[in-house]
This record gives sequence, C-alpha cells and structure tokens, in this order.
Amino acid sequence: VGNGAVIHVEPTHHWSARAARDRRMALWAGFVIEAPGGKVYFAGDTGFHGGANYRLMAQKHGGFRLAILPIGAYEPRWFMAPQHQNPEEAVQGMTLCNAAHAAGCHWGTFQLTDEPIEEPAQRLAEALETQGVPEARFRAMRPGEVWDLPQSGAESG
Repeated sequence: VGNGAVIHVEPTHHWSARAARDRRMALWAGFVIEAPGGKVYFAGDTGFHGGANYRLMAQKHGGFRLAILPIGAYEPRWFMAPQHQNPEEAVQGMTLCNAAHAAGCHWGTFQLTDEPIEEPAQRLAEALETQGVPEARFRAMRPGEVWDLPQSGAESG
C-alpha cells in the first residue's frame, strides 16, 4: 500500500447478494491494516459465531491498537444473529481479538432492523459496564466523529 502499510483480507460471517439472483456469488470480508502507528482490525459486517473470527485475529495478528466493530442491525436475533452481532458480542469480540480500543460502526445512520436507532449505543454502554471494560476503550462513533487514540499500550503482540 505504501508508507510501510500492509492490508490483510480476513473472514467475516455474512451473506451476499447484489440482486435477486446472485446470492452467495460474491465474497464478504474484514480487513487488518498494519501501519507504523499500529494495527487496525475492521471486522466488516459480521455475525459473532461464538467469537471464532476474533480468536483467529488474535492468533494471526497478536492484537490491535483499534478494532472497528459493528454494533447495530441485530434485531430480531432469530433472523439477524448469523450476520449481525449485537453490542454485547462486540464487547466480547474486542476482548477476544486483543484490541486496546474499539470504535462501534454499523448503527445510527438510519434504522436497518427492529431495534430503535439509538439502542445500539445504549446497549454498548451497558455491555461495557457489565463486562468490566472501561467505556473510554470502546466508543459508539457517530458519522464524522473524530477520536484521537492514546499512544500508550497501543497493541499487544
């Protein structure tokens, strides 16, 4: 890519379709970006699936300065769980992939599924408290919001 950056294409759990007759004809992916400032994991649009991909990312890449994780479009669970994780699973994913910080995406722009549009951010705050993760480590980012990440303890591994 340049300037010492490397991009890895990584697996996610989702379905694909661009039109009525092309289901499963394209692949979906997440990305790991290795740059001088640290490693970033963008999980893509994904279901949790017991955290398998998060464990794989920690095993392959050691840890991350930042993970960008989806937190919205998860209701109803009986239908959405295979392709969209919920905020509680995103917090687990942050821990499993050994990310120092995480930014929540895939929420708040428009209502995609049955949960209220602001619910993902509210449930993220509750999940962080329940799972004992400081709220300063995982933010539900809004479009256009900027977050200057701390430099110390940027990543493990």
